[in-house]
Amino acid sequence: MFNTNDVLETVNMIEREHLDIRTVTMGVSLLSCISGTAQKTADKVYDTICKRAENIVKVTGDLSREYGIPIVNKRISITPASLICAPFAEKSYLIGKALDNAAKAVGVDFLGGYSALVHKGMTDYEKKFIRTIPEVLADTERLCSSVNIGSSKSGINMDAVKLMGEIIKETAQKTAASDGFGCAKLVVFCNAVEDNPFMAGAFHGVGEGETVINVGVSGPGVVQHALEAVKDADLTEVAETVKRTAFKITRAGQLIAKEAAKRLGAEFGIVDLSLAPTPARGDSVAAILEEMGLESVGTHGTTACLAMLNDAVKKGGVMASSRVGGLSGAFIPVSEDIGMIEAAERGTLCIDKLEAMTAVCSVGLDMIAVPGETSASTISAIIADEAAIGMINNKTTAVRIIPAPNKKEGDEVNFGGLLGRAPIMPVHAESAAKFISRGGLIPAPIHSNKN
Repeated sequence: MFNTNDVLETVNMIEREHLDIRTVTMGVSLLSCISGTAQKTADKVYDTICKRAENIVKVTGDLSREYGIPIVNKRISITPASLICAPFAEKSYLIGKALDNAAKAVGVDFLGGYSALVHKGMTDYEKKFIRTIPEVLADTERLCSSVNIGSSKSGINMDAVKLMGEIIKETAQKTAASDGFGCAKLVVFCNAVEDNPFMAGAFHGVGEGETVINVGVSGPGVVQHALEAVKDADLTEVAETVKRTAFKITRAGQLIAKEAAKRLGAEFGIVDLSLAPTPARGDSVAAILEEMGLESVGTHGTTACLAMLNDAVKKGGVMASSRVGGLSGAFIPVSEDIGMIEAAERGTLCIDKLEAMTAVCSVGLDMIAVPGETSASTISAIIADEAAIGMINNKTTAVRIIPAPNKKEGDEVNFGGLLGRAPIMPVHAESAAKFISRGGLIPAPIHSNKN
């Protein structure tokens, strides 16, 4: 039973500390939609999504009002579209448009899953599919794309890494009028998971059920506020405080997830514990790290603070729900976190330091803007570095990078809303083109040889 203090504490978290349910994401299997032609498949895809997700916006709105918890985003994830498009990969664009139209029809914010899994090798149809990504992202509004290019079991597919550097550059050029916004809807993974509710990397894995509800909770402001009350505590108490706070946040997500699944006639999938920041002040992962004792995020000690935060969030969350999954930890997207933005503007936070931080956080190099003249091979090399961290450490890593057309170091891109703004960060001038051009497969590490 809740007592008066519990109720008041929750109200305070919502009103003053930015506690929210960041997303309710419905995963939908579309394998049954594959038909004889691309157009018939596109029609079935549209009809299936509209039927299964027709009430997601209404139900989440009802739950938000009933429980008094803001639900920020309503989203859909689908079976990796490269599988749906396999018989007619050159016409994948039709399925992409159908997906975007379905997202608009049911009123969700984003639809993820225009995706391919090529961590060990690429078929001809997957290469054709991947090459449609720039055009599809340029011509759609709510569709998101991802490509998995490596895993701890298979190694890193460097042919796919090289291709994705080129795809990101092309996507930026095709969306140059919006500062390369298409790249904000495209992420490259190592060790992608099948039940991630967050965009742009969400897709509905082939091991998932027919229709599943996955919920992503968030509360950087709540954690920061809790740490403000233990300013003189040692780090053991700091970790315990984060654990207790993560427990409370996750319970809210568990409640919403179970009820949403029930009302939408879907399976309850997972609760993702991730602390996902926004550009709003008071809702920043960087601010948590600074509350731990750093003068600025990015300085020495940042990786240690982030490691402790991520671990404590996971430990607290798993006590609150038996269905923890997705990515679960702390996100560090530069453009979506006011503390990260300001540290990057000061020069305290650089890409190299962010890369080190990704070894201990939820995902990887996220929403980073770089000069528009950055070469495809340099982007591929950044992807390869991040994938290596994921492969060796058996964790999910990713790159969502924006080579902003006609922008240089010191400029800024501004996407608005949750995607925020990002200073253009410098990259190393020295070339990695020869390394990237070698292609082939970086073999899986020795510790993958277990069964």
